[in-house]
This record gives sequence, C-alpha cells and structure tokens, in this order.
Amino acid sequence: MKAATLVPVEEYLRSTYRPDCDYVDGEVLERNVGERDHSKLQREFIYYFRARAKSLGVHIFPEQRVLVSAGRFRVPDVCIIAGPEPEDQIFHQPPLVCIEILSKDDTLERMQEKIDDFLNFGVRYVWVINPRSRRAWVYTSDVSREVKDGTLRTENPDIRVALAEVFAGFDN
Repeated sequence: MKAATLVPVEEYLRSTYRPDCDYVDGEVLERNVGERDHSKLQREFIYYFRARAKSLGVHIFPEQRVLVSAGRFRVPDVCIIAGPEPEDQIFHQPPLVCIEILSKDDTLERMQEKIDDFLNFGVRYVWVINPRSRRAWVYTSDVSREVKDGTLRTENPDIRVALAEVFAGFDN
C-alpha cells in the first residue's frame, strides 16, 4: 500500500486542482468526477435549482469548498444554501443540502466518510444519487433511507424535487 503524502493546509488552500479535491487531515483526495453521466446529472440539478432559487429562497453552488472541521475540506458535487448568499470564498457554515452524484468508482467506505463529515458539520440533508440506476438516498442526522417515492425533500424550507423531472433533462 502506498503511503499518503501529507500536504499542509496552506498549500491545499493556495493550490488549484482540476477538478477540485477534498482535503482530509493533510491528505489531498481526488474526487471521482469527469464521466458524462455524473456531469449531466450535476448539470440538471443546477438547472433545476437555478430556475427555482428565488422562489425557494436558496442559492446553489457546484463544487464549492466547505470547511467541515479542522483539517477537513469537502467539495460536494452541488450544495444548496438556504437564506442569504454566503460571502466567504470557502464556506464555513453548513449548507442545507449537499448533493453527491455517484461515479462508478466511488466506494461505500469513502462516500460514507464524506456523508458523516457533512452531517457532523451540521448539514441537514445529504442526497446521494446514482445516475446509472436512478436510485437516490437521503441522509440526515437521524436517518438514512432510500427514496422510494421518487421525491427528494427538505423541511424548513420546504423543498420537493421530483427525480423524474431532474432525469427528464438528463435524457436529452
């Protein structure tokens, strides 16, 4: 097993990665992105929320660095902020929702660690969507469950996202 090369946080913060990487306890972790299915679904979520941002009172950010704890920066595929738009270049307050779109190379262990980081930081909802199977899961501090009725939800604010509507653009 190859030993991880530790990088000081200052170096991570002044570096540019394409695509951006997570930073976990000194280790720069590549994210599994770059596949068409992943990209298309990310695009559709951005379009969906951009069209409704004002009426829902939310702001949407793709691939935004979020400081989830000391020494840990996570970069969700999409995050949704309720209320005023943050002014910080790196978010220090929990988003309402972090959306993770699964790539074929994602592992359960790495995804669960990322979900746990978001929830421990105070993110109220983590949505995980598999673009190939079109299955989705919702994680909160209280429960994790598969979405069986085809609708992703939040409370306060009340948001309803019909997966069929998001995937309708995915098929074009």
